[in-house]
Parts: sequence; C-alpha cells; structure tokens
Amino acid sequence: MIHFTTTLRKFEQKGEKTGWTYLEIPPHLAEELNPGVRIIYRVKGTLDKYPLAQVALLPMGDGGFILPVNGTMRRALRKQEGAIVAVALEVDHSPVALSDDLLECLQDEPRALEFFNQLTKGHQNYFSKWVESAKTPATKAKRIAQCIQGLAMHMDYGSMIRYFKKQANAG
Repeated sequence: MIHFTTTLRKFEQKGEKTGWTYLEIPPHLAEELNPGVRIIYRVKGTLDKYPLAQVALLPMGDGGFILPVNGTMRRALRKQEGAIVAVALEVDHSPVALSDDLLECLQDEPRALEFFNQLTKGHQNYFSKWVESAKTPATKAKRIAQCIQGLAMHMDYGSMIRYFKKQANAG
C-alpha cells in the first residue's frame, strides 16, 4: 500500500478527459504500488476517509498514472480542484461484477450484446457502474435503455453519454 498527499487537479483541454477532476500518481509511487505495470489497473483504498474499491488508474505515458475523481467522490470529500487529499492505495484484485439487469436486457438486443462483448472488461464496467449508480428504478430503467441503444449504435461509454446529453439539450 502507498500513502501520499496530493492536490486535486482538473484537465482543461485534454481530448476525452476535458473537464475531468483527477489526482496524479507520480512514476516513483506507481512503481512502488504495482512494479513494472504501465497499463490500466484497479485499486482500492481511501481518499481522505472516503473508501475506494475497483477504481481504475489510467496510465499517462511517463510511468505515472491518474485516478479520476468523479462528482460522487468530490461531493463525499467536499473538495474540488486545488484541494489537498490524503491518499492510500493498493492494487484491487477483486473481480468486477457487471450489472445483472443490464446483462439481462442485453440478451434481448443481439447487436448491442455483440458490441458489448467486444469491449474490454474495463469499458463494460463503465456501462455497468453507470446503470447501478442510479438512485431510482426509473433512472435505472432509463439508463439501461440508453446503454442498449448506444451499444446497438456501436458507441463506447463516453460517446453514448455525449450523444444523449446532446439529445437532451436539443429537446
């Protein structure tokens, strides 16, 4: 396990990461955490006292990684860009469970299922986590429908989110 303190940062213009809040794991700490690994992997631990599990570290090409800090995490931490966060991380080897409801609905749409099965486990998990993070049954049903439609159109998670956001803003 590694322990360090860092500042929450935010990408300005960075392709698909534009606007993301994140924290950096410098190369020397990444090497201590998971020696020799330079590809995406999952970690568990804490940000301040907020528990993390199955959170992806994304490689940045210099041996360092970033950990995206989403809105749910920021609200729980009550912190934004520029805030200092105490970090404790270790590699998370626990298996990622996908949403049973999403998987069941995918069975009814072969084109969406075929594309979903071509995605990496990590990308499948983006869809699954989004569905399971819904706070009401109505929101969960809406998200499943959007996932099915987006996957049938061969959209990755980010493309699907942008597509439906644009649709909502146009209507």
